[in-house]
Formats: sequence, C-alpha cells, structure tokens
Amino acid sequence: MNLTKDIQTKFSKLKINSWCELSLMIPHSYEDLTLKDSIDMGKAQLIDASVESVFRAPNTIQITFYAHNLGHTINGVLFRPKSYMMHQFKVGDRDYFYGIIDCKVGNCSMSMPRKITTMGSITPKYKSTLRNDVMLRLVQNNLTLELLKSEGLKEEIALEVLKLHFPTSMYNLKELDKKSIDAMKYLELFVYMKLLASKRRYFEPLVRVDATYDDWTSSLPFKLTKEQMQTIEDIKNDFAKDVASKRMIVGDVGSGKTMVILASAYMMRKSCSILMAPTTLLANQLFEEAQKYLPNLKSVLVTNKTKKVDLSEYDFIIGTHALLYRELPPAGLVMVDEQHRFGTQQRNMLEKLVGSKEKKPHFLQFSATPIPRTQAMIETAHIDVSLITTTPFKKDITSEVIHKNDFSELLERIKKEIAKNNQVLLVYPLVEQSEVIEYQSIDEARGYWEKNFDDVYVTHGKDKHKEEVLLEFREKGSLLIATTVVEVGISLPRLSTVVIVGAERLGLSTLHQLRGRVSRTGLKGYCYLYTNQSSSDRLDKFVKTISGFDIANLDLKFRKSGDLLRGSSQSGSQFKWIDLALDEDVVRAVKKDLI
Repeated sequence: MNLTKDIQTKFSKLKINSWCELSLMIPHSYEDLTLKDSIDMGKAQLIDASVESVFRAPNTIQITFYAHNLGHTINGVLFRPKSYMMHQFKVGDRDYFYGIIDCKVGNCSMSMPRKITTMGSITPKYKSTLRNDVMLRLVQNNLTLELLKSEGLKEEIALEVLKLHFPTSMYNLKELDKKSIDAMKYLELFVYMKLLASKRRYFEPLVRVDATYDDWTSSLPFKLTKEQMQTIEDIKNDFAKDVASKRMIVGDVGSGKTMVILASAYMMRKSCSILMAPTTLLANQLFEEAQKYLPNLKSVLVTNKTKKVDLSEYDFIIGTHALLYRELPPAGLVMVDEQHRFGTQQRNMLEKLVGSKEKKPHFLQFSATPIPRTQAMIETAHIDVSLITTTPFKKDITSEVIHKNDFSELLERIKKEIAKNNQVLLVYPLVEQSEVIEYQSIDEARGYWEKNFDDVYVTHGKDKHKEEVLLEFREKGSLLIATTVVEVGISLPRLSTVVIVGAERLGLSTLHQLRGRVSRTGLKGYCYLYTNQSSSDRLDKFVKTISGFDIANLDLKFRKSGDLLRGSSQSGSQFKWIDLALDEDVVRAVKKDLI
C-alpha cells in the first residue's frame, strides 16, 4: 500500500495500518449544517442571520440575531468568551451561525453560537488522536469505495460503512439500523482476522513426513474417539506439507489429548520429537504414558534434576522448561502441553533451539482450556485449530451450589467418600486472611480440617514443595486443601469430590477445570460450589452444563470475550461491535471471505 508521508504520519498517530481500519473509526456524532425553516427545540442547528446588536458584559457577549430562514429574532449568548470571538459578530453582517436553540415564552436564545463558513452538508464529528478537522479532511479527501475494495472488503459492506462517513441525511443517523450494525460487525472482524493472518509466517519444515498411524492405533487396548482420530489425521496431513505446521489442539479436560501427543510422536518417529510440559508432575505423567504406549520409541525425561545426557540418542524428549537450557538435537516436531502456562517467549525459544532461520520444526500446542467455537474460527486466521469436544468415556459428576446451612450435610458426604477410600479436594480463594474477601483462607480453615480428619495435606501456588505434596497426597492422602494451583497438572485417580469455596469469584472455565480433576477413572464424582450469595444465575447454569465448550460459551455470555490473542484483557472485550457469544454467522461469513 503506497501512502504519502503525511498519511503515514496520520495513520501512525491513529495506530492503524489500513483504510479499512480508518473506516472502522466511525463518527461519534454529526452536525447538520442544512438550513431549515422551523426551530428544532434543544438541538443544534444552522441559521442564516443578520447581526442586529452586540453587547459585551463582564463574562458574556450577548448578540441579537435576526434569523431570515426562521423569520424570528434570536438572542445569542457566549459564556466566558475568548477575545477572538468578539470579531466574529459585527452589527449589520449577514452570515451563517450554528448553536443550540431554546425558546421560552416566545423568546428564543442560542447558546455559544459560532460562525460557519460552509453550509448545506451533514458534517461528521470524530473522536480520535487527531484534531476533528484533520480527521475529517483525512476521511473526506481519501476514503473511497475503490480503496476499501482494494483491501479485500466486500462492496456491499464498504458501501454501508461509507454511508456513516458521508451521510446524505440525518434520517438514518439518529440510531444505527441493523444493516449498519451488521456491516460494522463484519468490518471489525474482517480487520482483526486480516491482521492476524498478516502475522502468520511460513517456513520450510525441517522434516517432511508421509506418516502412517493405523498400526499404532490398532495396537492400543482401547478405541480412540472420532475427534481424536480426526485431529491425528489433521496432524498427519500437516506433516506431509511443504510448510512447517503450526496447530493448536484444544480439548476438554479428559478428552484424551495425551493420545494425540503420542500419535504425533509416533508419526514423527524417524526424526526426533520434543514435548515441553509446565510442571515436573505433568512431564512425568506424559513420560510414563510414552513408555507404556510407545515402547519402540526411545524416550527420555528432562527436568531440573536430570543429569546431563546426550539427547541426540533419543526419539522422544519430554521435559519441563529445563529443556530451554539444554543442548537439543534438531527435531522434526516440537509440542507444548498446556501452552497458556508458558509465555510466548518461552514457546518461541524452544522452536528456535531446534530450528534454523530458514527451516522450522512442525509445532503443536495443546490446551485443556476449551474455547468458544467462534473464537476457534477466528484463531484459524493465524494458526490451524483442532477441537476435541468429546471425551472417551462419560464422566458421572453431580454438581451442586451449596450455602452455609448445607455444611453439616457436606461434612457427612465428605466422610462417606473418605470411608470408600476416595479423596476430597477443598479449594479456598486465598492462602492468608483478607479483610476484603468474606471467605476463610487456607490458614484460617486448615486447623478445623486437620483436627477432624486424618491424612490432610495442604498446598498452594507459592509452596515450593507443592509437587512433592501432591505426589504424597496421591498415594496416602484423604483430604487436600489447596488454592486453584491444582487446576492443571497431576492426575488423582482416587479423587471423587471437589468443594470450591467462594465459587462465584472464579471464571466458569476455571470452575470447569477444577471439576475436571474428579472422576478421572470413572468414579462417581461430586462438585460442590460453596457461595455466600443467596442466588447466582451463573452458578446455576454452570451446574447444569457438562461440556467445556458449552461452558466457554456461557463464560462469553456472562463476561465479554476478552482479548483473544494478546491475553491482556480477560473480562473486557476488545471488540466494540461483534459479540462472540451471538454472532457465529458473522464469524463464519468473514472466515469464508478471507480464505
């Protein structure tokens, strides 16, 4: 796009890069500079008037106008006038003046009248980092249908948006109609997805593989789900391309993403695969699974405690962020589990360690935080996305909202579960007491539980030994008291019950992650949401919803969608027009037009 230096400077001040982005900055109001023959009470309007008298008082200038278009005398008042204003009003002059007119008992006044040099048009008013007159000239002198179409915008959308910048009457501007709103939704998403697509970089892969996996899947002691198979097929196709793949696999808690990880390593068996997990526990679990289901691949576990070994001898390297500080062999495939737990920098570091400037490994990211389908469709503009929405077996978890008066009943249920050799998790909002939050902290509550129950374990995010505590609890514990630290990570096969204190303070996706910790091996599970609120529509809907993807949609409805890719705003939407919870048809239309 060839822009003059002046326009480039203005674009830079507005923080935009295209004409479509400029067209998205629609006016916040309009000045109607057309002459009318009647007074529109309380509204700003134009008069064709002669100045009959001017009187200067200490804090005002008072002007008597005769408005020819209205056939009426109007008194103008300027409050706290600047000196230059005096020169705009000379007795005997006939000019156009603009201001708000009000009439009381036959006397009409115009507050803060100002002289107008151009008339007959409807002038947009913009709120931006540029002065209004500068912004107006930028739009009116440059923004055209051809420019918007040259950037790929559909003609009917461009025409609808241009009407807002170049209005012909005030009739349609009182309130935007559905057609204009739909056009703005489309345009907003079009600009955003195009920006995402421009960030995608294509590289030659280090390894191109015509992979097979049928013999591996048929050797498993269970059948993979249809969506697991489809995701593995997507990855197989990625590996065969001349472009290094970048794919995100999003699966609900317990949807079987581990088997997709192992299938990917199996298909890449002639080269090396590297997997980075956020905790030692998770890395260890994945390593155990690899040994079990990939016996013919030489696997190794790398943590901070691993001694220096020659990693080039291994087919599958599994580790924590400790991998970033090791000598890694060239790898055809890099995978990151629970990708949101790592910063972008860490993920990029791993890719760079095994790639080169020209060639990159295939890159797979796995996430257990389900995202709304609309969000997944948007993300495909810069990364390929596979969703695993089903689980290999149906979990039997009863969810319930409970209050203070349910406590004795809750205690009985906890005792019953422990008597069955099952485990119970109590999630508290804080470690230490707070004057702001009305719930007990771990420090306040632990004494009660430790006094009344045996084998009680306690951990939280700042606990340096949390992994050891969780491991010991898995083997010996009855009751675990924790913060949301347990949301991701260790598998607890005997965990049947979770009690979440102050549940209304957490996002629905976090509640779902915590609920997903129980019933991992088919046990009957229970999830109790403890709240001091007398009622909560959000929590009532949550307990009736099982699928993480439906939960993500609920979350969207209860709090705005947040900044999808920058991850900065979790509860405020970066979108002004589009509503990801409702506008799936718009998302689908933009995606189709951009491909």
